[in-house]
Amino acid sequence: MNSTAATAARSRWVEAWPDALAFVGGLAVAWFARWQTTDLVWSLWLSSLVVGYAMILWSSTGMLREFAVGAGTDRTPGTLPGKLLVGSLIGGGSLMMIAFFTVHFGGFHFGHSVFLNQFFPVLPEAKTTHLWPGFETYAEVVKRYWIFLPVAFLAERAAFASKPAKPKDDGAVTAEAIAARKARNAQGDALFAPYKNVIRMHLLIFFFAGASFAKLDNFAIYAVVYAVYFFPWRLLKKRT
Repeated sequence: MNSTAATAARSRWVEAWPDALAFVGGLAVAWFARWQTTDLVWSLWLSSLVVGYAMILWSSTGMLREFAVGAGTDRTPGTLPGKLLVGSLIGGGSLMMIAFFTVHFGGFHFGHSVFLNQFFPVLPEAKTTHLWPGFETYAEVVKRYWIFLPVAFLAERAAFASKPAKPKDDGAVTAEAIAARKARNAQGDALFAPYKNVIRMHLLIFFFAGASFAKLDNFAIYAVVYAVYFFPWRLLKKRT
């Protein structure tokens, strides 16, 4: 490995220290709070909903924010009516996207909460009184597991990074231009990134259920789950 590659590799690992902090922080919360399987699944459900929805809001308003910054720095006389019109159109599009994903993304999590309410009820009476989780169930989830949200936001910090600037020559084939285009294209997948967490959470629910029925409700289970969520697996990929 040459010096440039070695430096790049070290830089990648240094930049991953927040991931390590999130990993250790998640384990610490579970350890000191003496969480059981029920606590673990609901904390992941809450973080998936809140952090995922925040990612959707951030991505949906990205074009509007970019336009607002550009319009604010442009002092050309007589352009205000045009800016207001374009800004209104972009804002309307952002609201439509937010409305769609609110129903769609929220529906996924509501379905998961119904499942969790049956197998891992937060309130003792919730499993026997009604199928649908009530307001008191969601309020209890927020009350108990909000402490997990900062760790989850830290793990997903890349989703809220500033959008890379568009290169001057978008058709260039230099390594720098290609990397910049890849970074910008990755921003277009940001709206679907929260759904990856939904799928991951769905698979982990089955893992939790199996572990609970097998009486494996211990710290090793927590470590496996938090490794899935927070360990920076991307660092293990080889880069050319």
